[in-house]
Amino acid sequence: MLERGEIAMTMQEIMNLDREFLIPAEIAPLLGVSPYHINIQVKQDKALGINSFCFPTILIGTRVKIPRRAFIDGMTRAAGCEKHS
Repeated sequence: MLERGEIAMTMQEIMNLDREFLIPAEIAPLLGVSPYHINIQVKQDKALGINSFCFPTILIGTRVKIPRRAFIDGMTRAAGCEKHS
């Protein structure tokens, strides 16, 4: 069941998008978390100078953006998880 604000997209649908950036509501169902928790984690990571995800994240003011190609690469990478900043 989707939480408020989540957008149910499959990985294939994300791959087929013609946009360069994703938002937390689009990736949250694939990660099994709420968009809110992605936002909170990204903000905490930026404050500490780290990245807890297998893909880079961008914080613009209070908005979180995720580069689509990097998200796909991070989620489909066969071996391990290289963290990005």
